[in-house]
Amino acid sequence: ILREALSKRGVRVITGLGKYFRQVDKNRNGFLSQADFKEALKVFHLEIPEGDFESLWLILDDGKTDKVDYGEFTCAIFGEMNEYRKAFVRKAYMKLDFNKTGSVPMVDIRKCYCAK
Repeated sequence: ILREALSKRGVRVITGLGKYFRQVDKNRNGFLSQADFKEALKVFHLEIPEGDFESLWLILDDGKTDKVDYGEFTCAIFGEMNEYRKAFVRKAYMKLDFNKTGSVPMVDIRKCYCAK
């Protein structure tokens, strides 16, 4: 149900939802509580009947932690990236990982990326 509602609303709602999730995630751990998740859906007018919300929550909270990982949420909604996109991301990451350490410090990202 949520996937259908999001597909009708477009990319702006999805990116706005992501921005909202990051704002709500005060401790920056990548997780949302059930109350925060429900509030986010209301803010973006993605009304879901309570029974459907409970079913969705059970699917998203597979670890039974009473929290949802934002990354898992987006994967559940959008599915896995296709091979073309994965190759593109790998190529970009290889350019960012100057020292081939397997991690990219923010300072290295700033050297390569300009949001203008």
